[in-house]
Amino acid sequence: MIIKKIKNKILFTFHRITKDKYLSKRKKELKKWKKDQGDKLLRLNYELNENSVVFDIGGYEGEWSLKIFNKYKCKIYIFEPITIFANIIKNKFIKNNKIKVYAFGLGKKDTSTNINLDEDGSSLYKKSKKIEKVEIKNIANFINNYKIEKIDLMKINIEGGEYDLMEKLFNSDLIKIIDNIQIQFHDFVEEAEQKMLKIQKKLKQTHAPTYQYKFVWENWKKI
Repeated sequence: MIIKKIKNKILFTFHRITKDKYLSKRKKELKKWKKDQGDKLLRLNYELNENSVVFDIGGYEGEWSLKIFNKYKCKIYIFEPITIFANIIKNKFIKNNKIKVYAFGLGKKDTSTNINLDEDGSSLYKKSKKIEKVEIKNIANFINNYKIEKIDLMKINIEGGEYDLMEKLFNSDLIKIIDNIQIQFHDFVEEAEQKMLKIQKKLKQTHAPTYQYKFVWENWKKI
């Protein structure tokens, strides 16, 4: 019993130190991101036009898509599984026929699951007092069913779901039809750094990074 308590204490201390290490690194990267005006100068700066196709996976309230549309007038598919946010986006673009809003998320398979609600930090991988049952659709099936042959920009911010989503894109070979992948990796997922490095290694076969701020934002452009 005593040995078990000691092991648990050591394990707890290890996880706390690891969490503090990630938090410190992320704060440094976030500070650099803000100094470089990443949200204004990097996340919106792409070679897009009115014929471009954009995927916004994790739309939240649709502000990023609004800025992209105002700048390029491109076609945008927005995916947001949480009802209140999906409705906000639908109302925002109700008269815009170039922006399609879907009240479900994209992932590796079709499933119904509970999501923990926390504004823009709502996640399948964090705990909260409020939950909502949401729908997740297989991203490969969606792309194939809608006969989408090229995606000029795919933005991914799905609070930990990015790891499974990216693996599905690799396994289905759809990674090759995406020109730019703007992605935010999250460090609260188990073995997050190892999973991120594995994905980045695979990405290097088809894409190259144009900017990288660890666990903040990064973009990969097709080679």
